[in-house]
Amino acid sequence: MSEKDLYKVLGVSKTADQSEIKKVYRKLAKDLHPDKNPDNKTAEDRFKQVQAAYDVLGDPKRRAEYDEMQRLGPMGGGFTRGQQRGGQDLFGDGQFGDISDLLGGIFGGGRAPRGPRRGSDLETTATISFEDSIRGITLPLRLNGDEMQARIPAGVKNDQRIRLRGKGAPGQQGGPAGDLFITVHVSPHPVFNRDGNNLTITIPVRFDEVALGADIAVPVFDGQPVTIRIPPGTKSGAKFRARGKGVAKADGQAGDLIVTVDIAVPQDLSPAAQKALEEFVKVAQEFDPREEIMRKAGVTSAKGKK
Repeated sequence: MSEKDLYKVLGVSKTADQSEIKKVYRKLAKDLHPDKNPDNKTAEDRFKQVQAAYDVLGDPKRRAEYDEMQRLGPMGGGFTRGQQRGGQDLFGDGQFGDISDLLGGIFGGGRAPRGPRRGSDLETTATISFEDSIRGITLPLRLNGDEMQARIPAGVKNDQRIRLRGKGAPGQQGGPAGDLFITVHVSPHPVFNRDGNNLTITIPVRFDEVALGADIAVPVFDGQPVTIRIPPGTKSGAKFRARGKGVAKADGQAGDLIVTVDIAVPQDLSPAAQKALEEFVKVAQEFDPREEIMRKAGVTSAKGKK
């Protein structure tokens, strides 16, 4: 029985709860996946064993049956249906059946499962572009040597785990197929970021634009730029909202585009620009942006005098 100990196949204890079993299975399935180990027969066989073991241990009912047959010890492997002890059919009530019924189809040999069995769930990962995460995309996948198409829905988020029903391993004896779970990794965009269904962008602005006010053009994902009105006296870091320019929701509505302004300081000034700025400084001496913070700190003037 040791070579057919499903707990040893997954590397978990017999007292492990379902969440631990699922966590270990996901890690093994990811590490052993054929796409990650091309032309590696050992990894492929191990992957199949892990899938088969989880098909039993991941189902609380089947796990309970398996645990009971393990508990029976020699009876589980030494007696088959119809054999008796004390004139009574050990498995005549049909509660557990022969252990080979459960394990035979998994590890080869023995009898196939008597009734329909749901196929195992499969796990894989996919990396897509930021653009495809917003629009949706159909990806070609290769699982267990089989080619298939998987539709990634529009609006999927980074590291989101999506479920494709019926795209997992085929069922046994006419049972339904399992599901396919895909963990989606989204590559970053050079301009846009995402916050829920809102898109975010940081726009550099000139000092005069925030001081005097201005209308500035802001790029929009998959659309024409929009114009944002910057009021006079706007501070760096201020946020503005372009409604409906974010990620489309399932109901057809869309999130917003959140625009953050960031004052850009020129690195090189022409002589004319430098002279104009010096003239501005002369006439703006009465404005001390540090006056209030100095007062709160207990300093009566920006020069440091108490």
